Amino acid sequence: MVDCIFCKIVSKEIPADIMAEDGEFLVFKDINPKAPIHLMIIPKTHLGPVSALSGENENLLGRLILKAKEAAEDIGVSENGYRLVFNVGRDAGMEIDHLHLHLLGGKSMKFEF
Repeated sequence: MVDCIFCKIVSKEIPADIMAEDGEFLVFKDINPKAPIHLMIIPKTHLGPVSALSGENENLLGRLILKAKEAAEDIGVSENGYRLVFNVGRDAGMEIDHLHLHLLGGKSMKFEF
């Protein structure tokens, strides 16, 4: 997608602090971290937000979560815990309409309702 910031990061038009990359996914540091460790895990192929996905994306979503698990292990937060977050829609804080998963860790993040 022409104006997608994440697509431009994938194509290396925009620099990012890349932590891991394979043929399907890119893992990089968030430029506005909300925790000591805040990584973005994105598919290299442009997909819209979770609300735009269908059953045909089921396998990709599973692999995306496993890529996040691998990134957590690589960065050393898997033992103490980490949070995975999909923001869906503007009210949830979603800013970029490219499927992405946030990995947050490096501190206690108890969640209360």
